[in-house]
Amino acid sequence: MSNVLYMEDSYLKEFEATVKSVKDDKFVVLDQTAFYPKSGGQPNDTGKLITEDNTEYNVVFAGKFSGEISHEVDKPGLKEGDKVKGTIDWDRRYRLMRMHTATHVLSSVFIKEAGALITGNQLDLEKTRIDFSLEDFDRDKISDYVKKANELSATNAEIKVSFMPREEVEQKPELARLAKGLPEGVKTLRIVNIEGIDIQADGGTHVKNTSEVGTIEVLDCKNKGKNNRRIYLTIKP
Repeated sequence: MSNVLYMEDSYLKEFEATVKSVKDDKFVVLDQTAFYPKSGGQPNDTGKLITEDNTEYNVVFAGKFSGEISHEVDKPGLKEGDKVKGTIDWDRRYRLMRMHTATHVLSSVFIKEAGALITGNQLDLEKTRIDFSLEDFDRDKISDYVKKANELSATNAEIKVSFMPREEVEQKPELARLAKGLPEGVKTLRIVNIEGIDIQADGGTHVKNTSEVGTIEVLDCKNKGKNNRRIYLTIKP
């Protein structure tokens, strides 16, 4: 976990690293990184890699391939052994952190009030989608769930991160909030605890306190078939 810096500190905006490998002049693997790779419904970070001679390479995509986080840069030039400074596009990252925490708060209400599990999700900067296994499609109830989620956020709950062996997590099914279960092949799972509100296995980036989330607003609700309800939401301001 030590080389994946965002796992322990989502607020890290800059970091130093060494280039481990470069493929096709644009896919760069570092010995450590704070860039979040596209996964789990959360978009990748963007930003820059800056060499010691101040040459800048824009990171236009980050993804995880064969267990390594690969950074796609916009031009050739980086080579193995280069020392670089990574900088995260902070406005983008922080917006996604707020949005991600908002989905956890809202999903906790759906789970407690209706026993609904998350069947799919896609975060984005302006509009986020969550799919729930929800039997009743009742817009009034959904509005009530959102109101309760905003009331929970207003309690200024702290968000803490810890790590737990997979075997221990498997003995606590309440930590797996996704209908598909825990990710395969992961031996140590990251636990995100929104104190008094929600606790679950999750690998994404989050804020430190629910006071940072803002107000959750539902943009649209759709019935996607038997027991499948889709909620589109945003956060303001």
